Amino acid sequence: MNAAQLILLPCSITDFHQRLRTLRSSRKLTQSRLAELLGISPRVYTLWENGDATPLFGTVVKIAGILNVTLDELAGRQDAAEAEPRSKNPELHRLYQKVDSLTDEDQKALLLVLDSLVKRSRMDSRLAE
Repeated sequence: MNAAQLILLPCSITDFHQRLRTLRSSRKLTQSRLAELLGISPRVYTLWENGDATPLFGTVVKIAGILNVTLDELAGRQDAAEAEPRSKNPELHRLYQKVDSLTDEDQKALLLVLDSLVKRSRMDSRLAE
């Protein structure tokens, strides 16, 4: 037996599905929406939350990014902190805090609007050069 086998972690991979469900729910995402963001079928995602399957490491990294948590938070080694938006605009920050209460459909619409504004801003700055 090597030293790596003797290390006991405070968490278990069997708890992963519960943390995944909790983190997803706390961000007010549906299983279908998170599956869509991951580019997988909702059925596969449901298997993960039910504990019937476990995603590959690369997918776990992607999940952590989407849920805005660290891998330690996703693995249960550290409590998940509420993620703060990176905006310095107080009004934008206030509205950002309310985005999770929107339906998935409204969130998708908001993403389209924000994306087009960012693209327009980039185009304007390139044209000004």
